[in-house]
Amino acid sequence: MNEFIPAARPIIGDEERLAVDAVLRSGQIAQGPVVADFEQEFSEALLDGRDVVAVNSGTAGLHLGLLAAGIGPGDEVIVPSFTFAATANSVALTGATPVFADIDAETYTLNPASVQEMLSARTKGIMPVHLYGHPADLPALALIADQQGVSIFEDAAQAHGAEIAGKRVGTFGEFAMFSLYPTKNMTSGEGGMISCGNAGVARNARLLRNQGMERQYENETIGFNARMTDLHAAIGREQLKKLPTWNEQRRSNAAFLSEHLKGVSVPLVRENAVHVFHQYTIRVLEDRDGFAAALREEYLIGSGVYYPIPNHELPSLRQFAKDADLPNTKQAASEALSLPVHPSLTERDLERIVTAVNTLAKAGA
Repeated sequence: MNEFIPAARPIIGDEERLAVDAVLRSGQIAQGPVVADFEQEFSEALLDGRDVVAVNSGTAGLHLGLLAAGIGPGDEVIVPSFTFAATANSVALTGATPVFADIDAETYTLNPASVQEMLSARTKGIMPVHLYGHPADLPALALIADQQGVSIFEDAAQAHGAEIAGKRVGTFGEFAMFSLYPTKNMTSGEGGMISCGNAGVARNARLLRNQGMERQYENETIGFNARMTDLHAAIGREQLKKLPTWNEQRRSNAAFLSEHLKGVSVPLVRENAVHVFHQYTIRVLEDRDGFAAALREEYLIGSGVYYPIPNHELPSLRQFAKDADLPNTKQAASEALSLPVHPSLTERDLERIVTAVNTLAKAGA
């Protein structure tokens, strides 16, 4: 009998368990030397040596990054609506206003032309999301930012190791954030990494994550407790070693699916981009939710609908977008369906996914 194929499957091995046990034996569990080592290794592996600040979640990374970059009341930051709410939430939590722009229909990332339309005298930043592991059009967005004198802030939560125009994501903006949630391409159990474009942002982020102090009891500003523990960093360090192999397996799995799937729209990869396939997202033009239910119930294959309600339509965020007209976002929200692509898939799993999707697509044609 076939086993259920989940949409995502975190991989935790003996190396991670041994690393956590070593921290427990050390007696130093809170933020300490293991976090510092993880920051350095993450920087060297993925960010060309940029300063990295580890925090306790990806959302904290966005929030603290924005505060560290000086974003606050009266400012506007342009964001996509087709993403997880944490992107816009982090802007709103600073007291600034998230301004929603439309996405490119093929990559699901910020459309530079739409961003251009949303600029105002209050715009202080543009925050692209490298959604599903495909980089946003950073060269075009950076050109707009330079012309307008505003900053780029990267939400790289789903894009560990992705590249655009020969450059790693996370190295373009004044800051970038990587999530380490369990379903991401690598995990620390929970956590986030802030890639900092200058020493000022890095120092501010370190102050903000630690109650506003660099030295104990010498609080310089009002801050948070957003520290990463050495336990989480120990997991992250081991996962970082495995990330290149896992990303290559994701690309291989995606290539197999794209070659064999019929009757659905498969993901596009831009010629100048390196996609890391956090998600493998197809388009189902009619009854996407029924398609997903049939995959699960008839074929024992999980899938994910990310994101069925665009941010600008959420009760918590629609106050910021009363007149938003985002047609590509609205269409993607009703059609996008993410299939399993994680590294633990077997060849038989991939064949089962192809058979199921092709059968359902043909039946619905």
